[in-house]
Amino acid sequence: NFGSLLGICLMIQIITGLFLAMHYTSDTMTAFSSVTHICRDVNYGWVIRYMHANGASMFFICLFLHVGRGVYYGSYTFTETWNIGVVLLFAVMATAFMGYVLPWGQMSFWGATVITNLLSAVPYIGTTLVEWIWGGFSVDKATLTRFFAFHFILPFIIAALVIVHLLFLHE
Repeated sequence: NFGSLLGICLMIQIITGLFLAMHYTSDTMTAFSSVTHICRDVNYGWVIRYMHANGASMFFICLFLHVGRGVYYGSYTFTETWNIGVVLLFAVMATAFMGYVLPWGQMSFWGATVITNLLSAVPYIGTTLVEWIWGGFSVDKATLTRFFAFHFILPFIIAALVIVHLLFLHE
């Protein structure tokens, strides 16, 4: 069952993430080199990093299959369970996006710039919202620090939401 696989994926992501956080530096000058340090100098750091990165892909494969199965069997009729599942989907997507930014390579920087700039299309508050997320007038050190903090804390919030999801499911 894909729900059980998602639970396993979440636990693997949290455990590997905790080990990676022990060596990661959320500073624009040293973030990329800290990821390189993890891969080259930390014992089995490359295994932990690639388990974390590829685990995110496996998480999404299981997540989409879980949602697809729910749509096929009409699980959306259980509105509380379904709505919490939708919140979980968006929380996982946000967590994955913030994790994508953390290595602070060119793709990470421009990914953060482009995706956060999409929010500037929100009427009236878009520009202010983007600057608030960035912590300034551009993607910079404050953005990276915020993304690391949220990337670290969101999986624990997701785990709590999973428990609520299961409570409504088995009601």
